Amino acid sequence: MPFLSQNGIKYYQFDSFSSSEVQHGIFTRLGGISPAPWDSLNVGGTVGDDTERVLENRKRLFRVINNDIESVFDVWQVHSADVVCTDRPRHADEDHIKADGILTDSRDVTLFMRFADCVPIMLYDPEKKVVGIVHAGWQGTVKKVAEAAVRKMRTFYGSNPKNILAGIGPSICVNCYEVKSDVIDEVQSKLGEIAREVIVQKPDGKTHFDMWLANKLILQSSGVEKIEVSRICTACNHVEWFSHRADHGKTGRFGTVIRLK
Repeated sequence: MPFLSQNGIKYYQFDSFSSSEVQHGIFTRLGGISPAPWDSLNVGGTVGDDTERVLENRKRLFRVINNDIESVFDVWQVHSADVVCTDRPRHADEDHIKADGILTDSRDVTLFMRFADCVPIMLYDPEKKVVGIVHAGWQGTVKKVAEAAVRKMRTFYGSNPKNILAGIGPSICVNCYEVKSDVIDEVQSKLGEIAREVIVQKPDGKTHFDMWLANKLILQSSGVEKIEVSRICTACNHVEWFSHRADHGKTGRFGTVIRLK
């Protein structure tokens, strides 16, 4: 089943990722200790929540996957197309690297990212034993950060894109994601032919951006054939998910983790 729960914490998993080889989860906002507007499993440390609460929420999340929080590797997410490879955790006293894609082939590392409407993309190569997470908001999508991650898997780890499994996780859907001219111009400028498929004109005259389809098409153009889309909208379901759009910017961040067993 896509959803699991433990100790009040509910999280989503992709059916296509082997549970015997990979531990992963995209965690809802349920089961933490933070008060409104970050209620309750907020793992974002830059949204105004108390640092100790955020740390406790992260510890709870890591306990669910039976892993030590000291194994974490995370980055400072900056809406870029930069992708980082690592073979070790990030120590608590180390500065964050700025990036929006993280990859590892080490069983000693748990990759970790934070979201609230942007698209979480999980990657898993069962042949080369490589896992990754990509953070694709509208900027990362038009910069093709998912393509950059697949390219890095190919060049750094020797992955064949046809072997890579990809999962597009809970994020804002096309019906909830109205965009203005700044986004429209970037999509049309950077995404070429697929812009006609992912920019949607609604009957009310408003324009929407389909980031699920855009990232699926970008992955396909990179050679990835096996793509699972959760089709869960964070804005439609913001009782369970943090949504920057639905919560008018006053909200937390939900966590995503993946590691090799």
